[in-house]
Amino acid sequence: MLKDVLSRWPVFRQIQTGANGNGAESWSERTRNLKPKTAGCEVSRSICLYCAVGCGQLIYHRAGKLVSVEGDPASPISRGHLCPKGANTYQLHTHPGRFTKVKYRRPFAKDWEDIPLDTAMHMIADRVWESRESCFEETKDGQSLMQTKAIAHLGGATLDNEENYLLKKLFTGGLGMVCVSNQARI
Repeated sequence: MLKDVLSRWPVFRQIQTGANGNGAESWSERTRNLKPKTAGCEVSRSICLYCAVGCGQLIYHRAGKLVSVEGDPASPISRGHLCPKGANTYQLHTHPGRFTKVKYRRPFAKDWEDIPLDTAMHMIADRVWESRESCFEETKDGQSLMQTKAIAHLGGATLDNEENYLLKKLFTGGLGMVCVSNQARI
């Protein structure tokens, strides 16, 4: 019985084998059974959207749940490294204090209320369209103009080049907005 207990003790195994103690002889049964948190996960490659650098990310997910976000070693841009914002992508998506509802304060109200995302999206679309329709200029001095100065768009730092390209096409070509910029330029 004593030999059985001693054989499970890492120091005894190290003495027995003459090993230096940094290999399998130093593992406990619990250590032998440890697996990475990403074991059994599906992996998707992505790009961090917090700036224009475009660092590669590996998104680990299991059963529809986000498990981990890590730097992609195969990325020629970041080679597996992430800045503090990119390294916190997982927490930014899973933190319990993250807002999951739209906060809305009605005109002249003092308090904010939660409204469904679908309601907020319809409110925004209606207001954009009403503003466009009320101030849209088709012509000026006999020349085709097709623009509105009543609405503007300021993009955020989480938008990548492709998203900014599509937004610019939608807002200038589709809605006729002339005031389109991005936070990265400010």
